[in-house]
Amino acid sequence: MKTIFTTLFMAVIAIQLAAQQDNVMSEAYWKIWSGDVQAKIDRDIDLYRKADAVVTFDNIPPGTEVKIEQVSHDFIFGAHIFNFNQLGTYERNRKYKELYGTLFNSATISFYWKKFEMQPNRPRFREEYWDTEEYWNQAKEPKNESHWRRPASDPVVEFCESKGIRMHGHNIIWGNNRWQYPEWLYETYCPDGEKEKLAKYKWDELKKLTPGEIAAMAPVYCRNISQMFEKRVKELAGYYGGRLHSWDVVNESAVDFHGNSYTGEPVNISAYKQLMAGDYVYKAFQQAGVAFPKHVQLNINDYANNENYTNQVKDLLKLGCRIDIMGSQMHLFDPQQCLDIAAGKQINKSGLVWPDGVWNTMAILSKADRPIHLSEITITAPGDDERGRAIQAVIARNLYRLWFSIEKMMGITWWNVVDDCGAPGEPTTSGLFTRNMEPKPSYFALDKLINEEWKTVLDIKTEAGKAVRFRGFKGKYKISWKDKSGDENTAYFYLKEDGDGIPIR
Repeated sequence: MKTIFTTLFMAVIAIQLAAQQDNVMSEAYWKIWSGDVQAKIDRDIDLYRKADAVVTFDNIPPGTEVKIEQVSHDFIFGAHIFNFNQLGTYERNRKYKELYGTLFNSATISFYWKKFEMQPNRPRFREEYWDTEEYWNQAKEPKNESHWRRPASDPVVEFCESKGIRMHGHNIIWGNNRWQYPEWLYETYCPDGEKEKLAKYKWDELKKLTPGEIAAMAPVYCRNISQMFEKRVKELAGYYGGRLHSWDVVNESAVDFHGNSYTGEPVNISAYKQLMAGDYVYKAFQQAGVAFPKHVQLNINDYANNENYTNQVKDLLKLGCRIDIMGSQMHLFDPQQCLDIAAGKQINKSGLVWPDGVWNTMAILSKADRPIHLSEITITAPGDDERGRAIQAVIARNLYRLWFSIEKMMGITWWNVVDDCGAPGEPTTSGLFTRNMEPKPSYFALDKLINEEWKTVLDIKTEAGKAVRFRGFKGKYKISWKDKSGDENTAYFYLKEDGDGIPIR
């Protein structure tokens, strides 16, 4: 065990020294990421991400050489797949798709309501011509296309299934006007007379009314909102059933939690300046719990990362909602934030960028006693040059190691994989690859962690009693050996918990 810790520690020291020599990261930065911090991270990775295994054989003698090779992770290393077939050339698209199954074992698939169902009752499950690779290869200004980063879902699902990639649907219910809430919901399902009554109020005036007063002015619209929310949950569940492994049932709703998830009110006056279905978070999880199969994991997702978010989840669980995973976000969208981090400044905009902040924030979220998925992360290169990319790589390596070491953490999902492929307003240098699909140092940093340092490969001889014992990273393993006749044998097993006994027959 000491050898593993020493190897990892020396690798970190080598990166630190190289960064210091190039004046990339400051002494203040490395003081925060000290040897003691790195040693704690290594200990926690070994404690929470590994397990002891005992593999027993029926038909080989002691002293037989056995090769143990981890072939996949139990931990989720994901990315969104919003730019599927949209990168402008077949070669770029090929390189992009190759990442799923090599670097990433999970893909977050876009189901943003506004672009998924641009017209009422016409969801974009199936591919049309404007979703094809040919169409996007001819698009002169792809970012100006209305469905940029919003591919039809069926081709993406089928691709992921062909590669054995875990799939996460993002998202079903969210109050955000810019990205999610379709304009037609109001235009089509609010009667003209109710629109006239609501139009008399500015939002600041409207939110001073009670939910009952609003429902009295617009009873039909309030009922329709609730019905359309429920329709969306049932439609997605009915169409895909258990094919996707997990869903963000509700996104970024902690701003609307004020101590009680179930009020019985007919409408919710959301902080998003939007009228939502009454008790929309509670209702969505109740409906999803019935509509989706039990093996499909239901997620709640938020950027809040605070006590209020934790209390919301605990309240929903107390009310009988099935919440399998708690999503957390960390976006360093501003390049200045990454420059400040490199300088060792204790920026306060995110509790997930320094060791103490991560430990404290994760302790708060862990009180809900759910697995935590760091579902959206952005680390921007503060400059499209060698120094900026080096800063991004060092920050990414250290944060991935720290996040990977957290007990309740079950996955990390990088957001924009390719530079200049984010949403409007997001940075153009936050990818692991350039716009031409050339790998950046941050890609190599993550690839080394995921596919080298955090993969167990061993050559062991069987002990007396025909057993092999080892401690390895949790996941799926391939084991191979030669029997008495010299024939090659191969078997597979999963390592999930300490003390796993795996019989090979």
